[in-house]
Amino acid sequence: MVVRTVGAGAWEIIFWRSVFAGLFLAGLLLVRERRRFFRVFLEAPWASIGMGLCFATASTCFVIAMEYTSVAKILFLQGISPFIAAIASWLILRERVGPRTWGAMAMALVGIGIMEIESFEGSGSLIGDLLGVVIGCAFAGATIIVRSNRKVRMIPAAFYATVIAGTIAATQAPTLAISDHDLPYLFFFGFGQLGLGMALYTSGARHIPAAEAALAALLEPALGPIWVWLVYAENPGIYAIVGGAILIGSLILHSLYDLHAAGRRVVPPVV
Repeated sequence: MVVRTVGAGAWEIIFWRSVFAGLFLAGLLLVRERRRFFRVFLEAPWASIGMGLCFATASTCFVIAMEYTSVAKILFLQGISPFIAAIASWLILRERVGPRTWGAMAMALVGIGIMEIESFEGSGSLIGDLLGVVIGCAFAGATIIVRSNRKVRMIPAAFYATVIAGTIAATQAPTLAISDHDLPYLFFFGFGQLGLGMALYTSGARHIPAAEAALAALLEPALGPIWVWLVYAENPGIYAIVGGAILIGSLILHSLYDLHAAGRRVVPPVV
């Protein structure tokens, strides 16, 4: 929705979004850690840098891939991230992935495929497809790093991601100047969407299996067309509606089962 509203180019958007997101994350760390502000960057520094590289790779490849294929196809290929995260978490972290999670991931992938069915005809290229796969792998890699360092705050890693992405964008953007009209939208894009989003994701992913964390992140391609429809009255089409309903439905059913299972595990108080 924000990208549709602003007039800045892709690299300018990435740069200013990264700047505002970095400021948000730095401010959040300063408020939470205070005197430990600089010390938290020394906790598992290689893991933080690795996760930052994964997030930066995903966001940068997304921009490059748009030059070769459709956004819809990129989002579909991004849907492989839960499967990669599930396999990697089983091999590396020995996290068991239950049948219901595999089923939810399969239904989510079917939903994304239905959403983007109209965009596959006559669009895309091998380079664009490969970049889409890289996005899914990078996002899954970031999730695995978070899970393997559950006792370490990963918000510094999100800050590293904004620095890396912003630096790359600064070298590629023809100009970094933006209009007064674009400034508040990019401020929201950085502070609210990217900064707050990464802070919540890196905090929440520490508490659930990697496959489930990546699965929840698939709400992005499902809800994206809805925001544009609400603001610009752009009809997403029957395929997007049906596919999005399947994707969101699979996540809701998966979460409801978790809540039900957690409730059954609660030991009743002794009267």
